[in-house]
Amino acid sequence: MILSASNNNLNSTSEKQRFEHNKRQKRLQRLVGQAIEDYAMIRDQDRIMVCLSGGKDSYTLLEILIALQKRAPIHFELVAVNLDQKQPGFPEQILPEYLSSLGIEYHIIEQDTYSIVREKLDPGKTMCSLCSRMRRGILYNFAHEQGLNKIALGHHRDDLIETLFLNMFNGGKLKAMPPKLKSDDGRNTVIRPLAYCKESDIKAYSEVQAFPIIPCSLCGSQDGLQRQQIKRMLNEWSKQYPGRVETIFRSMQNVEPSQLADNTLFDFSTF
Repeated sequence: MILSASNNNLNSTSEKQRFEHNKRQKRLQRLVGQAIEDYAMIRDQDRIMVCLSGGKDSYTLLEILIALQKRAPIHFELVAVNLDQKQPGFPEQILPEYLSSLGIEYHIIEQDTYSIVREKLDPGKTMCSLCSRMRRGILYNFAHEQGLNKIALGHHRDDLIETLFLNMFNGGKLKAMPPKLKSDDGRNTVIRPLAYCKESDIKAYSEVQAFPIIPCSLCGSQDGLQRQQIKRMLNEWSKQYPGRVETIFRSMQNVEPSQLADNTLFDFSTF
């Protein structure tokens, strides 16, 4: 069983390691709870689709939401959903086995987006953009069809900051990923409960939990991606200037439009 493997991993650790893991788990739960409260992510009677990719972030998101659900003062449902994109060698049995062990409702959507992405893009080209657009459309449609009014994604604090710099450096835009948003067609509300959580905490937590990680053979297999370059830059900043990355994230929550240069956000013509 998946969960017993996780428990065995915990049992083999030292007392100090267990203490650190429990502290980290409580910190993650606290930060997720704070993000949910700050951005009104979850309300009574919500039906939430938790998108599970098979990576450390989505596993952690699902586990923490399950833990919070048990003691929340409101009622909400969690439905785990995975999109099987038919990548060669994809271990189809892993997620059903894991999700069955949790005892929650889940769905596996089978759509061969892998072949389409490979066919449309030249060799060596970054596939993330096309792949994510197709994946998003399929998942959004499924949520609408199933009456799931919230879609929970596993993006964490580092993802939000990296996206900010990606858009600045490569798109000439000052934007990132909001913790909560309404889809362009107005049908779906997307939430990112891990918005306050550091990737390093999630990585360490998932290693102790021994989640059955499934690597991505599309974007995850390509070297030199722009996001990886941004990640390296931020990691260097963290080593050289402790606290800088935390300050950058706080700045995303403290925006002053009049101190920028966007005429659509501030009416400079009135004075």
